Parts: sequence; structure tokens; C-alpha cells
Amino acid sequence: MWHSSPVRLLGVTDLHYKLPHYDWLAGAAGEADLVTISGDLLDIATPVPVEAQAAVVTQYLSRIAATTRLVASSGNHDLDGPDTNGEQAAGWLRRLDLPGLLTDGSTIDLDGLRVTVAGWWDGPNGEAAVAEQLAAAAVGRPARWLWVYHSPPAGSRLCFDGRREFPDASLAAWIGTYEPDVVLCGHIHQAPWVPGGGWWDRLGRTLVVNPGKQIGKMPPHVWLDTDDGTARWWGLGEQDEIPLW
Repeated sequence: MWHSSPVRLLGVTDLHYKLPHYDWLAGAAGEADLVTISGDLLDIATPVPVEAQAAVVTQYLSRIAATTRLVASSGNHDLDGPDTNGEQAAGWLRRLDLPGLLTDGSTIDLDGLRVTVAGWWDGPNGEAAVAEQLAAAAVGRPARWLWVYHSPPAGSRLCFDGRREFPDASLAAWIGTYEPDVVLCGHIHQAPWVPGGGWWDRLGRTLVVNPGKQIGKMPPHVWLDTDDGTARWWGLGEQDEIPLW
């Protein structure tokens, strides 16, 4: 039985510079002990330059992090140039130094829940860095372990968009090795609504969650409650609930 203090987590993904979604998240953040954004904070398909998007989103992150603890991992839309290895990375996000904010490469323990934030990787060096990060974070792990990572794992229905799959074999392998309790991801916007898809799946004992992306002023989101052991999802006019563990 897990006896650590309860944690109420609010998880979203793929906000893609949609400012009404950031407004909603900033308003809801005060109800959570932890807020997670699983990648694609920006949107490279818009005419707004990445630098300008990053400046605006940084202001939102600052607001949220002033309210509660915030975790943000990078996605493929967040990349702004090569890192020291010549691989694309979200340098703007990694450089942020805001109290209460954790980004790529971070791990923190919160009331018995270990949270590991792994960024989008663009080549073998980035992949190796994530592998090393997970191996280090596995040492002395507490009763519960949660990962925030943009792409959904191979072998899950979360990587299906209704026409084809976009599997992340590396994540699936890491899940098989370490068996975290929960992985919060995103990337495949349509997964919760298409036949054969879903907002959640289980790989062995690991719950994997992809809230999805939708129109409207409220982003699809999940509430994870370690006190009552539930995972609740709100989507486009729908909601669902499953056991967390």
C-alpha cells in the first residue's frame, strides 16, 4: 500500500501555441499540485516566428509556475536549432530558469512520486541522453514513477491516428525495462477519438496516457489523483475514468 501524500496532477499536451488553451490552463492550474505539458508547446506551422512564440509561451509558463509546480517536455514543434552535438533541440525551453518549472532532462520527487521529464530527441546522441537519464532516475526510485515524454510508445493504441501508426520503439523498450507507473505523452492528436485509438492504454503494468488535441477554448486534459487512484479524461464533449494503478 502506498502511504505517501496524495498528488493531484493536471496533464495536457500539444497546445501548439493555441493561446485560449494556455488561458484555460493558467486558470485551472491552481487546482493541481502538478501540471504537465507533454510537448509541442509551440507550432511551426503558424506564421509567427518561433522566437516570438517562445517569448509569449514563456510568459504563460511563468504564470502557471507561480501558481503550482509545472513540468514541460519538448516535442517536435519546439525545436529551435542544433545543440552541441548538431542535433535539433528545444534550446529555448532548456534555457528557461523559472522557479517551479522543470523541463527536459529533469527528475524530481514530489511526495513519493518521482517525475522524470524527457525531451524530444533528434538523433543518436539525444536518444542516448534520454536512455542515460532514465537509467540514472531508476536508481533508488520511490513507490511511484511517472514520465513525461512527447511521442507515444510502439505497441499502444495511442500512436494510431485512424490511418497509420507513428510508434516510438525506443520508448516502448524503455517502458519494458523500467516499468514506470505512468507515462504522459501526446503527439498523435486524433488518437482518443478514432476507432482503434484511445486516450489511454497499458503496456504491462504501465499506464500510458495521450489526452489528444482538439478545437475549442478548453484543451483535452487528464486529472490523475493518487489519493482516490483515478485517471479522469475530458475531451470534446466527452469524459472517461479508469483506475490509475
